[in-house]
Amino acid sequence: MSVDPFVRWVDALEARHLADLTFPEVRRGLQALSSLYVERRGRLGTGAALEGAGKRAAFALFYAPIHFLVTREIVRALGAGRPGPRAIVDLGCGTGASGAAWALEVRGRCHLHAVDRSGWAVEEARRNYDLLGVDARAARGALDDVPLPGRGGGILLAWTVNEIEAAGRARLLDRLLEAGRRGAAALVIEPIARRAVPWFETWRGAFEAAGGRADAWRFPAALPDRLRLLDRAAGLDHRELTARSLWLPRSRR
Repeated sequence: MSVDPFVRWVDALEARHLADLTFPEVRRGLQALSSLYVERRGRLGTGAALEGAGKRAAFALFYAPIHFLVTREIVRALGAGRPGPRAIVDLGCGTGASGAAWALEVRGRCHLHAVDRSGWAVEEARRNYDLLGVDARAARGALDDVPLPGRGGGILLAWTVNEIEAAGRARLLDRLLEAGRRGAAALVIEPIARRAVPWFETWRGAFEAAGGRADAWRFPAALPDRLRLLDRAAGLDHRELTARSLWLPRSRR
């Protein structure tokens, strides 16, 4: 029986990120990250989530697998991988988990082009793509500079749009809608809490007017042992995996 690539990947993450840091150090990093996401979201745009070895390890070892699982469930529920895009552009890829999850669900060959402003995240993404066996290229850059695909392509923004300033979000929405008119599919994933995404209703209206949909998701959490331990030790409670999404399927015109 073949082993789920997700399981192998999480084992490799654990071995690498706990080689130089203790479990309590990663736990403290996870608590700091959780506080940042819930109470101090205004600092996310400054890169605060990746400040310090403990927070980086917690992001890579805990939140990246969570994002992978959530994205995989959403892609499956939407049927976004059967058939899927031949190429995906992942804007604000972070450690690459969400883009990899979508690419691995695509029937047939799929190339992933990932961009993030953080050099650390890009290096982490490259390692993760290799471990997961994803055909991908990751580069550091500004989201405004990335060409968006048309027909046959997909665009992913996972836990990214909320960290962009308002004028940049407006430009990005226009670019996504234009790519959709050229035949690209677009998937946006964000936290389920409305207070964390005040721009969401504007985007929802635009996606629905273009033939897309908005969803709120709750999936049972089947976390690997180490993630469950970290979750409990940090005082979190991921019995459910939650997110909201916007989906614009590819045009068939």
